[in-house]
Amino acid sequence: MSYIDGFVCPVKPGRKDDYAAMASMAAPLFIEYGALRVVESWNDDLMVGKTNDFRTAVVAEDGEDVVFSWIEWPDKATRDKGWEALMKDERMKGPEDNPMAGARMIYGGFSTILDQASIEGQDRGG
Repeated sequence: MSYIDGFVCPVKPGRKDDYAAMASMAAPLFIEYGALRVVESWNDDLMVGKTNDFRTAVVAEDGEDVVFSWIEWPDKATRDKGWEALMKDERMKGPEDNPMAGARMIYGGFSTILDQASIEGQDRGG
């Protein structure tokens, strides 16, 4: 089964377009180094939790948005090799005025234990 890197990160106020541009630049590099898919999702319907929620998890400040993203890899070995190469790739240098509040990003790698799609969502081979 695949391996997933998951990320939740606050984005500075008014920086959605900057974030999208940065993500659009980085996604092809992840694919180049072995990722199967890169997904970036912008907050739309964040529930307020009694104890914790997406905003409190990343200590989002007033006006900040939250992104939920993941990168799908074929396996952990490909992911490890890909990240090692990505960290050495000069093209991965982000903008000096990063739209993310990266110090408050939470992320981690996850082994897939279930991957199920509807019939409509499955590739039925033509």
